[in-house]
Amino acid sequence: MAVAIEELTMNAWPSQQTVAHGGWLLRLAEGYTKRANSVHPLYAQEETAASLRRKIDACEAFYDRAGQDTIFKLTPFAPDGLDLALEARGYVLDTPSRVMMLPNLDSLLRSKAYDPGIAIECEDRLSYSWLGLMCGFNDIPACKEGAAARILHAITMKTGYFTLYADKVPAACGLAVIEGEYVGLYDIATAPSQRNQGHGERLIRHMLQWARANGAARSYLQVVQSNAPANRLYAKLSYEELYPYWFRVKKRGG
Repeated sequence: MAVAIEELTMNAWPSQQTVAHGGWLLRLAEGYTKRANSVHPLYAQEETAASLRRKIDACEAFYDRAGQDTIFKLTPFAPDGLDLALEARGYVLDTPSRVMMLPNLDSLLRSKAYDPGIAIECEDRLSYSWLGLMCGFNDIPACKEGAAARILHAITMKTGYFTLYADKVPAACGLAVIEGEYVGLYDIATAPSQRNQGHGERLIRHMLQWARANGAARSYLQVVQSNAPANRLYAKLSYEELYPYWFRVKKRGG
């Protein structure tokens, strides 16, 4: 199941270019997000020390030509010895995260208590107003908005772009991507001034109701391990860790 979920995450968050190299997928997207600009050794096979060295060399040359740092996204099903080989070459551990799974949406179809001050809007395609909110809530600089938009426009699955309004003020946003029976949740963010008011939970429950109505039965999401508030919320909503992942980063020229 884990490899299948990894495939879903790549489909839901497409890169602008993907190159296959011996079962490893090298992704590029103008440097916006590590997951869209990293090596995914997804289809692991037995590797010798020499074959690992040759493949890593090829990856570094690829990203150097693109003018980017070399980043690997690693999971428990990456080739044996790869993480240690990268560490030995000076790659720094970055952003330990986890994939979490909710195996049955039916358990969360009941909404929180009605609040007359809350309204939730869903758009079926990217709007620049939603993009502006998402970037603003996540402190994404204006110079990256174009790259973010190109990734979002490239999604081919069914999408829902959600905005929660509190007393008519945008307070939270999120993206849902449906593929088969799975819905992935992305870019869940709350305005700094609106946090700790239950908006994230209301938004996610609404997103999952929409997903269930559109044929999804299960949900997955990705979260940074150090993001304690998000992890508490997802645990409250009955998401459970499916597998961890982490990045190894080597700065260009390093």
